[in-house]
Amino acid sequence: MTKKSGLYKKGIESVSAPGIIVNNALIIVWILLGAIACKYISIYAAYIYAAYSVTIVFLVLRKLVCTNCYYYDKWCYLGWGKLSAKLFKKGKMEAFDSSVGIKIAPLVYGSLTLIPILALSISAYNKTIQTSTFLYIFTGIAVLSIYEALSRKKICSQCKMKFVCPGSAAKTHN
Repeated sequence: MTKKSGLYKKGIESVSAPGIIVNNALIIVWILLGAIACKYISIYAAYIYAAYSVTIVFLVLRKLVCTNCYYYDKWCYLGWGKLSAKLFKKGKMEAFDSSVGIKIAPLVYGSLTLIPILALSISAYNKTIQTSTFLYIFTGIAVLSIYEALSRKKICSQCKMKFVCPGSAAKTHN
């Protein structure tokens, strides 16, 4: 079976704009909150975190993952197929599940949460109420983002790539 023949035939062809906007807004809020958390260490840490996050999420992973996806130049769950088509040449769908981007994505998204929690933990050591409160808020948001990642089965169940994506939460053949 080729990778293309492994596509879910009943999968959605594109996603509506409101869903794409909300999902990207949540990622941007996640990055902004992480930068605010890093600011408790230093303003430079905040800038470095923000630059790292935006670059790796919106550029590096788009090149490494989205160029090989069925949704390249299409409106996927996050709209990144269209973004990657504007920035990079199309890759090979056969390379999707073995791409470096698929392998490092969990580490990247984990770092978006762990770096701010580490920064807040270091700052909270100074016992400031503001830092401690922000640590609890950011940790709560991190838990929610982990919950969202774990509960994405519905989204994955509608994706054309669900059978070939190593990160799919819905790999059963329907």
